[in-house]
Amino acid sequence: MSSLVLVVDNMVLNVAIPSLTRDLAATSQDIQWILDSYILVFAGLLLIAGSLSDRYGRRRVMILGLVIFGAASLAATFAQDPLQLVAGRIAMGVGGALIMPSTLSILITVFTDERERRKALTAWSAVTMVGLVGGPVVGGLLIAEFWWGVAFLVNVPVAALAIIAALVLMPESKGPWRKPDPVGALLSLVGMTALVWAIIELPHNGIAHPGVLAASAAAAACLIGFVLWEMRSASPMVPMGLFRDRDFSGASLSVVLLSIANGGLLLVLTQYLQFVHGYSPMQAGLAFLPVAVTSLLFNAIGGILAGKVGNRVMVAGGMAIMAAGIAVLGTVDATDGFWLIAIALGLAGMGSGLAIPTAINALMGAVPAEHAGVGSAVNDTIQQAGAALGVAILGSVMADAYTGNMPAGAPEAARRNISEALELGDTTLAAAAREAFTNGMALTFTASACAVVLAAVIAAFVLPTRNTAAAQPGPGPAEERVLAATPE
Repeated sequence: MSSLVLVVDNMVLNVAIPSLTRDLAATSQDIQWILDSYILVFAGLLLIAGSLSDRYGRRRVMILGLVIFGAASLAATFAQDPLQLVAGRIAMGVGGALIMPSTLSILITVFTDERERRKALTAWSAVTMVGLVGGPVVGGLLIAEFWWGVAFLVNVPVAALAIIAALVLMPESKGPWRKPDPVGALLSLVGMTALVWAIIELPHNGIAHPGVLAASAAAAACLIGFVLWEMRSASPMVPMGLFRDRDFSGASLSVVLLSIANGGLLLVLTQYLQFVHGYSPMQAGLAFLPVAVTSLLFNAIGGILAGKVGNRVMVAGGMAIMAAGIAVLGTVDATDGFWLIAIALGLAGMGSGLAIPTAINALMGAVPAEHAGVGSAVNDTIQQAGAALGVAILGSVMADAYTGNMPAGAPEAARRNISEALELGDTTLAAAAREAFTNGMALTFTASACAVVLAAVIAAFVLPTRNTAAAQPGPGPAEERVLAATPE
């Protein structure tokens, strides 16, 4: 339930973007910041949240996060302009950062047997698919009946139910106290924010723009400084010894590339279905049924096969199938029916169901149980940082390609935003805008497919051929290396 509230929020928001764009007069950059403001705060605070959950109790920190997330969602529901909505999303990011590390770290500490842990992680991953379909369908029905604000209002009862379930069902757990690392948190947060801002602004202002140059320089300085600080700190947020484990480093690289690829995929596809094909929000949500069904099915199959064929085969093979599905999406044009999209989404779901739970299990299997909160936060940070970069990079690719494919004589607003072009009521301009958007989508999905192929190659070369030994009470070889490299 605690994971579900975060998934539902992101999926319903994607479906609500067209109506939100119209009602708040939001530009494409506003939309990207509504998405990225949450992701950046979430990613920047995850490592501190993981340390706090290890010290003060994972259930306690998770419940605090649910309270903040629910309250911020209620405030975002009644935002009157994009700036107010961005403020609400920032507060939601704080709450989400407190929720997510606790959910995974509790699973890691409760389920110490590798087979049981794999089952638990498979069920945990399946929640993504439940939210993937359930969120847009329920949200689409509510948005069609009411207004875009229900995209956030729906979080409130889910968060309340999750709080009750946590109090009734969930055991409390703690780990050894680890000193927070505010310098590292500040460096990572500022560095990621500057990087994404530079990527968003690049297509509009060019690389020579002073603001883009300054943001790029700040991003490089802060992110390099973050790595150097973590290597020298006596109490780092990220124990660098983790990356000497092939399971951890290979899975981390694969997951971050996969997150970049997926970051802009759902955003682009939901807008394509609604702006180009005229789908309602509910229909756009139902369109993702193929990816949800195949992912749930192959989640279960992957959980069975991974112990037999090894992490390398499962992760690399699953990502190759997923890349094929995304590549098929890159061939879609404005005249194609839904059947081609359904096939592509089915392939993407099949591949993600095989690859993602196995990659996360490999990553978390290398983390000592006493550092489960921080390890979970590292996993979440990798995914969220990748998603932020994906939204920025692929969103910028999409915006630049759309503008480049629009007629030179079209109004400037129409050349920047398909919503503006459709609202002008000019049928010729609307047809050109749909064609330009479709061409931009093809380029975006081709870039996404390349990123997933690269993730598959990394998994094939870096992950061990067979799985590492099952997790046992007490430190194994990977854990001993981590503990030796992490002064208390």
